[in-house]
Amino acid sequence: MTGTPEGGSAPAPRAGLAERQAELVAALVAGGEPPAGFAPGPLAATRAALLRKRAGEVARHWPLLAAGLGARWPTTFAEWAARRPTAGSLRDGWDLARALHDRHALPPAAAEELAVREARLRYDGVRAPRPRRVPAVGRAGGAVAVQIAGRVRLLRPAPRVPTRAGDGVPDAAGSELWISD
Repeated sequence: MTGTPEGGSAPAPRAGLAERQAELVAALVAGGEPPAGFAPGPLAATRAALLRKRAGEVARHWPLLAAGLGARWPTTFAEWAARRPTAGSLRDGWDLARALHDRHALPPAAAEELAVREARLRYDGVRAPRPRRVPAVGRAGGAVAVQIAGRVRLLRPAPRVPTRAGDGVPDAAGSELWISD
C-alpha cells in the first residue's frame, strides 16, 4: 500500500526534481536566484559560459552589430542579456539592436543591419519575425532601407562620426558594400 497514513498520497519525487531543475535553469539563463545546494562560484562560471555562447550565436545572426561594437560586444551583450531568457538568436539580436538604438548607442554598421531587417521582416518584439509582403521601409540611426518585391536595398547608409577634420570613421564591417538580396 502506498501513500501516507492519513490516506493521502506522498508527493512524487519527480515533481520536486522538476521544480529544482526549473530553479537551476532560471538561475543559469534568466538571472534567477541560485538554488539551494549549489556552490555560487561554479554556478557563476557556468552562467558566464552560457552568456558567451549565447553572444556567439547572436553574433552569427547579427555580424554587423557584433563587429560595430568590437571589443565591447561580449560585455554589452552580457549586461543586456543577464536577466533575459533567450527568445532565440535572431530575436535576441534584434531586441538588443533596438535597445541600443533607443539609447543612441547603435554603431552605424549595426544601424544599417537593423534598417535592412526592419524592411525585410515584421517583428513586434513578441512573436517570431515574419516576411513582409508589401513594400516597406526600415530606418535606424540615419540608415534607410527599402524592400520592394522581396528585394531589400540600403538606400542611405548611417552617418559616420568624423574622427578628425574631414576624416570619416573607417567601416571595418564593410557595410557600405553589404546589400541584402
